[in-house]
Amino acid sequence: MTTQPLRLDRAAAAPAEEKVDPDQLRRATLASSVGSALEYYDFYIYGLASALIFGPLFFAPLGTSGALIASFATYGVGFAARPFGGLFFGYIGDRFGRKHVLLITIALMGTASFAIGLLPTYSQAGMVGAVLLVILRILQGLGAGAEQAGATTLISEVAPRKRRGFFAALPFVGIQIGTLLGAGTFALLGMANPEVLEGGLWRVPFLASILLIGVAVYIRLRLKETPVFQELAKHENVTKNPLGILWRNSKKNVLIGIGLRMGENGNSSIYSSLLVSFMAMKGGVFEGDKFIGPAGLLIAAGFSAVLVIFFGALSDRVGRVKVYRYGALFQLLFSFPAFYMITLGHVWLVWAVMVVGISIGVQSMLGPQCAMLPELFGSTHRFTGVAMSREISAVFAGGFAPMIGAGLLAVTNQSWLVLAVYSLVLASISFATTFVTPETVGRDLNLVEDAS
Repeated sequence: MTTQPLRLDRAAAAPAEEKVDPDQLRRATLASSVGSALEYYDFYIYGLASALIFGPLFFAPLGTSGALIASFATYGVGFAARPFGGLFFGYIGDRFGRKHVLLITIALMGTASFAIGLLPTYSQAGMVGAVLLVILRILQGLGAGAEQAGATTLISEVAPRKRRGFFAALPFVGIQIGTLLGAGTFALLGMANPEVLEGGLWRVPFLASILLIGVAVYIRLRLKETPVFQELAKHENVTKNPLGILWRNSKKNVLIGIGLRMGENGNSSIYSSLLVSFMAMKGGVFEGDKFIGPAGLLIAAGFSAVLVIFFGALSDRVGRVKVYRYGALFQLLFSFPAFYMITLGHVWLVWAVMVVGISIGVQSMLGPQCAMLPELFGSTHRFTGVAMSREISAVFAGGFAPMIGAGLLAVTNQSWLVLAVYSLVLASISFATTFVTPETVGRDLNLVEDAS
């Protein structure tokens, strides 16, 4: 086995690239979709629980604002763990194959989520529950750190080249399904008596994740290895040190991936967690109302399920970079009008802002990104490259955005300008990054060199 990034013979690589196994494509799409659904179900129930109930349940002695910041800090800890999970599982995916990782990560994520539903609260066991919450959140983050990287790598290496954007976006419908399940559950729970909710009803969404785990594991046990990895093994090009190759040859593309993700992942977190908290917290626009935010996410998820595929397919026709650039520009221009309209106090307007911000702003970047990130990297270190790009950006843009935002809201007396500026800055980073991003549409994924 060589550790050098050699180039595969094009004649040998071409059949694997052009010949598509319909059964394998169907299984890969289903397996990736279910995994995405579980990850984002966990993401939304934890994010919404952090915004609405974890503060008083686990961090009561810190006061209202302190408890909220501590709650969002545990949310951020999970994101901080993701790069380590991406690094570890990325190595396994590039060294031993893509499908093995997808089994491990789904089991780790789901088990941690289920266990959160069993934790004792502060009133039951003091700070023991908070400590265990942090530990389980770290485990959840380790699994999630390779889940989406694995899903995008898997489906991109199986899909037909000319329609890769479309097929790579299909599993991300699972994100919307997970959002529908997570936000829908909390929308229903928000209608319950607060005493009943905090007394034990909050546990139900976490315990219910065991159902998704069972389905996902069953589907993934039937997966085949991707044609690209089979070609690597056939030509003895499987590397023993994918991280070393990534460090030597791919630093620029990792930085590009991080920059592209800032606007998409960061704004997703702002809309799904920080905005919900901003509206419901004391002094917020809809103080004490725990229904409006989750209901808005529910509506937005329905539109997003369609639009993420649309933008992925559009990137096949006009190019990944062009779709991404205009998506980031839209999010940038929408930031100030969006969060100003939230302050006007109309529920329908809040929901309209969430639908436009999430289903157009976020999905116009996520759609082309599904295929673009795998296309940026060579086959010997693709899994590790995608994982590092996704998860390092997730720490800064997605993980700590709610915590930092909550702190800024606290010191600015809940000013909506905090949300607007935060959204604009993150979208601006992605917009600027598109000008140094190579166009990757139609790239041969059997090549071991990075896109340039």
